[in-house]
Amino acid sequence: MIPSLSGSVPLPVEEPVRPAQIWLLGELHDSPQGHRKRWLDLSQRVQAGWRPVLVMEHFDRERQADLDLALTQCSDADCVVQRAGSAGWDWPLLAPVLELALRYRLPVVAANVSRTDASRVMREGLGAALPLPWLQRFGLPDSLTSQVKAALEQAVDEGHCGQLPPTLVPRMAQAQLARDVWMAGQLQQHADRGAVLLAGNGHVRRSAGVPHWLRQLGLQDVQVVGYEEEGAEVRPGDYDQLRRVPVHVRPDPCTDWRKGSGSAR
Repeated sequence: MIPSLSGSVPLPVEEPVRPAQIWLLGELHDSPQGHRKRWLDLSQRVQAGWRPVLVMEHFDRERQADLDLALTQCSDADCVVQRAGSAGWDWPLLAPVLELALRYRLPVVAANVSRTDASRVMREGLGAALPLPWLQRFGLPDSLTSQVKAALEQAVDEGHCGQLPPTLVPRMAQAQLARDVWMAGQLQQHADRGAVLLAGNGHVRRSAGVPHWLRQLGLQDVQVVGYEEEGAEVRPGDYDQLRRVPVHVRPDPCTDWRKGSGSAR
């Protein structure tokens, strides 16, 4: 039984995700069926004996010590969230992953560049969140191609319903880049054991997300899985494997933006 999702509609059996040393498993943050399908993909391999490090976008990197302590002292996901989580995430949908980590003693890496650091990147550049040796490791800023830059900016613009001031889009794309690069570095550090990134679909796309920066590091044994709703447009090459899930009924996310009351995340 999957915690918090036991009432979900049954999902069809699909081909297993191809084994790889590094998995990038995407996410629609508010989709119960997407979370459930991803949990099934991950739990099947863990139950078969794999013990990867879980690299999670949902915990700010400053909370790593709190997270480590919670994983040793807590017996359920709610306790972990109370001790190391932050507002803004749908934690009941993430509880099954945390229960899996507790049950099998899987290390969890807090991999998110916080909103505070992201705001500093928007004002001061990548060096505000990434140390110089880290930037050198990825060849930044010289390795940021015009194609990747354009893809990041397009994703940011579309994610905010085309309502952002044009001058803000490149700055927000820099914050997205900082997160992608930081998560790629965390995956590299744990590649020998095996690592799984759990992050939004935008972070795991091959065109401009974390996989691009893993290639910069020379990592090849990588499998990217996207979890997209039925009917959603997917660009060729975004994912190695695509999991379709039922559409989750939600208010139009662009309504507030069109009224001028939207806020950037």
